[in-house]
Amino acid sequence: MSLPTSTDASGTSGAAPVAAADFIPAPAAAAERCVMMGAGPAGLTCAWSLAQTGHPVVVWESDPRYVGGISRTVEVEGYRFDIGGHRFFSKSQEVNEVWHKIMPEELIDCPRLSRIYYKGKFFNYPLEAMDAFFKLGPVETANVILSYGFARMSQIRPEVSFEDWVVNRFGRRLFEIFFKSYTEKVWGMPCSEISADWAAQRIKGLSLREAIVNAFAGKKASPTAKTLIREFLYPRLGPGQMWETATSRIRSMGGQVLLGREVKRVHWEAATDGPRVTHISGVTSDGAEVAEHGDRFISSIPLQELVLAMTPAAPEPVVRAAKALRYRDFLSVCLVVNQADIFPDTWIYIHDPSVKVGRVQNYKNWSAAMVPDASKTSLGLEYFCFEGDSMWTMSDTDLRALATKEIAQIGLAKPEQIEKAFIVRMPKAYPIYDKDYAKNVEVIKNWLNTFQNIQPVGRNGMHHYNNQDHSMMTALLAARNIDGASYDCWKVNTDAEYHEAGEAGKGRSMVPARKA
Repeated sequence: MSLPTSTDASGTSGAAPVAAADFIPAPAAAAERCVMMGAGPAGLTCAWSLAQTGHPVVVWESDPRYVGGISRTVEVEGYRFDIGGHRFFSKSQEVNEVWHKIMPEELIDCPRLSRIYYKGKFFNYPLEAMDAFFKLGPVETANVILSYGFARMSQIRPEVSFEDWVVNRFGRRLFEIFFKSYTEKVWGMPCSEISADWAAQRIKGLSLREAIVNAFAGKKASPTAKTLIREFLYPRLGPGQMWETATSRIRSMGGQVLLGREVKRVHWEAATDGPRVTHISGVTSDGAEVAEHGDRFISSIPLQELVLAMTPAAPEPVVRAAKALRYRDFLSVCLVVNQADIFPDTWIYIHDPSVKVGRVQNYKNWSAAMVPDASKTSLGLEYFCFEGDSMWTMSDTDLRALATKEIAQIGLAKPEQIEKAFIVRMPKAYPIYDKDYAKNVEVIKNWLNTFQNIQPVGRNGMHHYNNQDHSMMTALLAARNIDGASYDCWKVNTDAEYHEAGEAGKGRSMVPARKA
């Protein structure tokens, strides 16, 4: 995980990071009415923070039942399903404190164990050289080492794509084995079309050379890659419990969290000191038209949707940039298995191209409370797709059949053990980092920055694939801006030496220096 982007390692353009305690919010008497679009981690964190400083807050969430966005927990017949697997880990002490303030109880310690499935074998993850070499065999191992040596001597320049980035650091053969298939399952596009930003953000720090040296020195692999940690916090009843609790706390402070309200229009008007949003309008889940006026607006809905909802319409170049943004959708087939214990992992990455499933979650190993019957196990088979494609539109019956077939093919459960199946679809789950995403986001950002009173926050809100704690930090900074600060929320991102490696609460500040 990382710090605000900038020109130096601190991530703050040479300025010292500003601690949260350095900013004193305006008194409650100066409170403005704040309207949040979206009740994911970012929207709810912002509403919770603002409610604490005395602001009247209103949150609109399009889903009629769940809060938390993709960090929700779906419950069916007592079985609870995490949509994607959400670890509560941050090297930001402030974010850790927010989690504990929102929900001082019910957070449990969850040990991480994950492996990679490839060609009928399970590889330790993080990759351990000797484990991988024994399972790949001597010929394939030799190919990997030779390929790595060649890549180090002949670097791809310029380094533009995910493929370029990985091949330069691991060699083409290891790229083909452990990166290509899974990444293309996740994003639905060739690795050559995915921005190098994605690799730098998610796997920076993982060293093949270090793994080999450690293996021959008899050392166990250390969690050096950005997303690799050994243990994390997890709400006892799933990640949605955190955001359901946040919703209750917001309401207890007088705030409103309104479910089943979809934003259709964001109304704004020109002014001498910059355009200003006046209100939003939309529909409830039963079709009624509604509107919400406010002084300040926070958007965590997809950046594309925000721009296209602007009334009057945004300038044509901004609209064009928004329409060019792409999203990856997601569905999970949740299987109830008639067996108490199946495998020890919290999740398994499925790199094998012979099956369509991308990852398998073992919810019971995240928290025993996710399963109502200790004699059963619940698994989540995750499929990445585009809304409207053949996978997305497949019937629930066919999805159950596919998941049952593939879980048996992998060797994790037998078809006769599958008792129930539940299907969860999540549109716009992940913003796509294609080669043009950065310039399109820049066009939109520059236009939105001219507004007096609207700030985008969060993963989809900023079209930035960050982790949950980064989304929360953008929201906390946006709240401080409403109370008189001037932070650049876009500088909270994932390109510095900070991710999920290391100890919780023991990293550099995620707070960027305030604007001049």
